[in-house]
Amino acid sequence: MDLVIKNCKLVDAIGEHHIKIENGKITEISKNPIKADEYIDIRNNYILPGLIDPHVHFRDPGLTQKEDFKTGSLSAANGGFTTVIDMPNTIPKTNTYNALKEKIKIAKDKSVVNFELQAGHNTLEEMERIIKLNPVSFKIFMDLESDESLERIFADLGKLKETTEYNGLVSVHCEKQSIVKEETAKLKQKEKNTAIDYSYARPAESEDESVEQAIKLAGKNNLKLHICHLSSSKSLNLAKDASKTQEVSWEFTPHHLLLDNSAFNVYDTLIKTNPPLREKQDSISINDLDSSSIIGTDHAPHTMEDKSKGVWSSSPGIPNLETVIPLLLTEVNRGNIDLKIIPKILSENAAKVYGLKNKGKIAIGYDADFTVIDLKQEGKFNIEEFKTKAEYSPFDGWSYIGMPVMTIVKGKTVMNKLN
Repeated sequence: MDLVIKNCKLVDAIGEHHIKIENGKITEISKNPIKADEYIDIRNNYILPGLIDPHVHFRDPGLTQKEDFKTGSLSAANGGFTTVIDMPNTIPKTNTYNALKEKIKIAKDKSVVNFELQAGHNTLEEMERIIKLNPVSFKIFMDLESDESLERIFADLGKLKETTEYNGLVSVHCEKQSIVKEETAKLKQKEKNTAIDYSYARPAESEDESVEQAIKLAGKNNLKLHICHLSSSKSLNLAKDASKTQEVSWEFTPHHLLLDNSAFNVYDTLIKTNPPLREKQDSISINDLDSSSIIGTDHAPHTMEDKSKGVWSSSPGIPNLETVIPLLLTEVNRGNIDLKIIPKILSENAAKVYGLKNKGKIAIGYDADFTVIDLKQEGKFNIEEFKTKAEYSPFDGWSYIGMPVMTIVKGKTVMNKLN
């Protein structure tokens, strides 16, 4: 049976459109009505290419008390996302062939949205096995590695690119281990620590030096570099400069765009995350978004117990899948962001970086993944209405204008708030 989504507004075209779907693909786009077996009327709301989150932590396997692929993917659908890319720091780490194969099975069984997986690095021999399962990237947590170890890891990935089908993309968490260790040790000597000390223990300098190191190592080994959750304005300038001569991309999180480290005084350890919120003079902001940007939520849920263990022992991470679209649409309504860049920063650009074929655009032949938004719907976030297992968010209670109201994955509706 074929399906038509009717009465659609597109951000880059005038008038209402109708989109025909057959076998999970877009087969026709027209301003004129199209005949079909089934119809979905989105009532003149905007339809976007299905949103892609290149950075989620679904905690499955091993940490499913925090989240699992079912609740995480339901959270994604509720937030308007049709595709997620999951990170490898589960238990066990997704850095072996067997672990990646098992996670693929888990995700296939549980996920209500499209998914891709990143792999962790390992020996060259093990990574040669891993690449047969087509991870979209290898992830390096640079804050967990010494300089010598990083030299070896990047060199092995360079060799892997030469000898296998590996696409050469490496995603990096940029914080320099030696700086973090030194600054943390200093701060722990204080008579009493408060939550904001965590931001000084992992200063902007640690990110800046790590970004510079990653750029050099990626260039040296002929790799494509994606910088996760970039949070420092200096690091942004380093990445922009490097992108002129080599393949470098980066993503921003909603918390780094909208908050600075003064939020520790309000939210305490609930706002703890890596990299931490920056001092205002070092931070990025909404003004740094442009048509080449990428949004990654770094959706990282924990239990309330894990978030309440003090400055140093509380787990770092914030759940963001169900807040980011309304937060950004609110900025659109305030005149701080052009609506036309929303499909680029939330779909098209991530699809390009991660090589997601037939995703990121509304065009004939592309997958029928869509996110419908009501640009004028107003409300306040209520964590009790979220699908994630997490029971906290710094944005709980914030007002918004603009909300995803329908999520369609390969022609199948997986979230609908229009009815």
